[in-house]
Amino acid sequence: MGSFTAITPVCSFLHANDLSSRIKCLNISYQQKRRHEGLRRKSGVVAYYGLKKPPYNLDALEPYMSQKTLESHWGEHHKGYLDALNRHLSKSDILYGYTMDELVKVTYNYGNPLPEFNDAAQVWNHDFFWESMQPGGGESPTLGLLQQIEKDFGSFPNFKEKFIEAAMTLFGSGWVWLVLKKKEKQLAVVKTSNAVTPIVWDDIPILCLDVWEHAYYLDYKNDKAKYVNVFMDHLVSWHAATARLARAQAFVNLGEPKIPVA
Repeated sequence: MGSFTAITPVCSFLHANDLSSRIKCLNISYQQKRRHEGLRRKSGVVAYYGLKKPPYNLDALEPYMSQKTLESHWGEHHKGYLDALNRHLSKSDILYGYTMDELVKVTYNYGNPLPEFNDAAQVWNHDFFWESMQPGGGESPTLGLLQQIEKDFGSFPNFKEKFIEAAMTLFGSGWVWLVLKKKEKQLAVVKTSNAVTPIVWDDIPILCLDVWEHAYYLDYKNDKAKYVNVFMDHLVSWHAATARLARAQAFVNLGEPKIPVA
């Protein structure tokens, strides 16, 4: 059985204060692994990433998102990105051992993506999307999250209008996000094209909507507007958003209003 040499980054993630520092650290680790590529494992047994199930049954979002859509979107498209990523990783262990967040950031490579980026980012985005919905979702947030939205957008209807507008004006395929901007210390709506995810810019995602055509075509054909409005009215999980914003306050001091943890 061949020996394995651990590659330790020369900087610590615990002491990186911003995105550029963390990505620099990840890239140093990446370059170290390239230099030691000849020392890769010879056991032939390597575990990569597994397919994560949505946090509900595949028929639980009906009638607003059908089981047929989930079977196609999660079971084929999402799984396809994961399988492609694992095929990339099976050819070399340079990127072995990263968390999915780290893998997305290091393969983004300062805006010059490595071949693994699109598949890694799409896996990350889809996991986040499934967890942005829940059976019986929609309506409006409450308590601290609602107060934060009202503070940053003027009102919840203003936020909703801005989110829907972003989805409808996104050219081509991509994603719409509610994020917390760390430097500005406020919520914002952003849209990204193709596989790009806001974590590469050091934003903290709170919610996302998949507006690739395969996300809605089986249920809504070409009526993207109906899909977007159904997401906001019946699918979005404000419980998940509240929990994410509460966790974000470990990194960003929003002051008032405070988001209840319990």
